[in-house]
Amino acid sequence: MPGGLSRTAVHSRRRALAKTLCYRLLMVAITVCIAWLVVGDLDDAVNIGLLANVVKTGTYYAYERLWDRVRWGVSTPA
Repeated sequence: MPGGLSRTAVHSRRRALAKTLCYRLLMVAITVCIAWLVVGDLDDAVNIGLLANVVKTGTYYAYERLWDRVRWGVSTPA
């Protein structure tokens, strides 16, 4: 395998990606349903659901990148 990855590692990444995408789709659906109940308009609810989840995904990515810089709680190899 290229890059020294085992077949299991590639499978795990694909599985994690599939789970992540399914979760985000579920969250979009929930957000759209709640927004629809609140605003009463399906088009507005879809726009809210999509925008909110794009912002949340971007925020989470930035949050993870920030934590990559924090050394607290990370052990160094001996």
